Amino acid sequence: MTSRRILSLAAAVIAGASAFLQGGSLSAADLPRPEYPRPQFERSEWVNLNGQWSYTFDFSRSGMDRELFRSESFDGQITVPFAPQSELSGVGFTDFIPEMWYQRKIEIPAGWDGKRILLHFGAVDYIASVYIDGKIAGRHWGGSSSFAIDITRLVSAGKTHNLVIRVEDDERSGEYAKGKQCGRYAQFGCEYTRTTGIWQTVWMEAVHKDGLKDVYVIPDLDQSRFVFRPEYYAVQQGQKLRIRVMDNGKTVGEKTIPATAQSQAEITVRKVKTWSPEDPFLYDIEYDVLSADGEVIDHVKAYAGMRKVQVIGNRIYLNDEPVYLRLVLDQGFYPDGIWTAPTDEALKHDIELSMAAGFNGARLHQKIFEPRFHYWADRLGYLTWGESASWGANINRIGSARNFLTEWEETVIRDRNHPSIIMWTPFNETWEHPDNRETAREACRFVSDIYDLTKDLDYRPCHDVSGNYHVKTDIFSVHQYEQDTVKFKAWLAPVDGKVRQHDLENREVEYDGQPYLVDEYGGVKWVVGQEFSEISWGYGNAPKTLDEFYSRIEGLTDAILSFDHICGYCYTQLTDVEQEQNGIYNYDRTEKFDMERIRAIFSKVPEGFK
Repeated sequence: MTSRRILSLAAAVIAGASAFLQGGSLSAADLPRPEYPRPQFERSEWVNLNGQWSYTFDFSRSGMDRELFRSESFDGQITVPFAPQSELSGVGFTDFIPEMWYQRKIEIPAGWDGKRILLHFGAVDYIASVYIDGKIAGRHWGGSSSFAIDITRLVSAGKTHNLVIRVEDDERSGEYAKGKQCGRYAQFGCEYTRTTGIWQTVWMEAVHKDGLKDVYVIPDLDQSRFVFRPEYYAVQQGQKLRIRVMDNGKTVGEKTIPATAQSQAEITVRKVKTWSPEDPFLYDIEYDVLSADGEVIDHVKAYAGMRKVQVIGNRIYLNDEPVYLRLVLDQGFYPDGIWTAPTDEALKHDIELSMAAGFNGARLHQKIFEPRFHYWADRLGYLTWGESASWGANINRIGSARNFLTEWEETVIRDRNHPSIIMWTPFNETWEHPDNRETAREACRFVSDIYDLTKDLDYRPCHDVSGNYHVKTDIFSVHQYEQDTVKFKAWLAPVDGKVRQHDLENREVEYDGQPYLVDEYGGVKWVVGQEFSEISWGYGNAPKTLDEFYSRIEGLTDAILSFDHICGYCYTQLTDVEQEQNGIYNYDRTEKFDMERIRAIFSKVPEGFK
């Protein structure tokens, strides 16, 4: 996305907000991020609550004493879903915000009478307390996971109510996973501008009181079937669930089962079509909850991909063929929105940029990406690893460990139906680097527990820690930013038949023949135009010429490709992010290089892989 396009978008958002303040109303087309936020579980009755809200900062954290939860308005105006640190929010305050409050009116449609009314939040960083007309509706801990609060008891159809959100956030506490949000006043190294408060879409939805809450979909390619495990808000005697699987509008599988907690559906699909990067075919799914009289009381649209992911020996297989992972590190930061993409199109565009550079997927780094990103990855055939924002959490503290565990569980459950996600990576370079046996033991225990939890929640491979040390893992990874291609290749070469490990005493298990990946390398600095700041950087010494740049990244990549024990890599990184100027693209998504030469480097696949 060009700088001109970003500025134009910002102007449009501000203009729309101004019209709202002057007494007008925003149409759906004028709302920021108007698209349906949960494309794998879509209902027709919903209201987007993005747009203009009032807000106030609470630096003294005295808002509860002052009963701000009863406030009908605050002095400031902010455009949701953009965080107050971002330009698109209309605020642009980048210092620490320990606490803030949001407010807006919500009108409950008259047609929602008798239904369960859910208030959804894509993500709020970090602790959110939700009030309706001064009464607590619910709370949530977790800066990146989605949540919903049932507000039925507090609202009435056809009435307008006052909504207030209290947000608490402390990036320096060690209690929260913050990812690459900076723990100092100003960004430095590989830490960037912070995100506080609402940073994904807020929306309301009407659901039948006995409606469908969730469905876990397991593709079973070997038996040409989908397995559906539904969950309901409530059930009544005689209710049923009807599931249809469709190929371009034609029903290719259907089953009706009792709507109970014990019942699951298995639907065989004839002449099955697989999902793959070469052909990302998706089946449309329809769920209908039927009353005892056969009336449809809940209708949900979804989709699913039939694909198989497994680890066999030291290879990762996709649909029974070994796949070489040519990944790029994607941190999901935007110049104008920080953690929030300015538009749905911007999410799609990032994937298209990566594919144009020759990559077949991304390691989504230190950030839990929103469902709309995964939607586009599903549609475009883009392989990803789901990773948490683990940095900042100190799991030697009970509260921090609890926060991490619940947020990671919510994330895996939310995203596990996306075929584009082929692996889970809960941690990156595990935070504390404990220097004694006791703390090392506790850290390893927690990593092991999270691995087990992840495997209980989903069938995908789990990569416990990207780089640094491993405890219990299906994938063995290393990080290496050596810039000299000869030294880099020597470091990767097995010694006495053993592959390179990080050799961290007390903390790393021995390599046991898993798929082996270099999932961080490169990071070569190259600046087009002006440096972002005086502290702009990349790994090693920057090349002096473009030819030297191309030669270096090709040499490093070819070194990885030359080893049979390696089955993939992750190049750092897709775009510059603030002062870290080592991206394939500039921070504003404009090109830095001859993309044909870049694509030629990252499109190479060793013999025997697809």
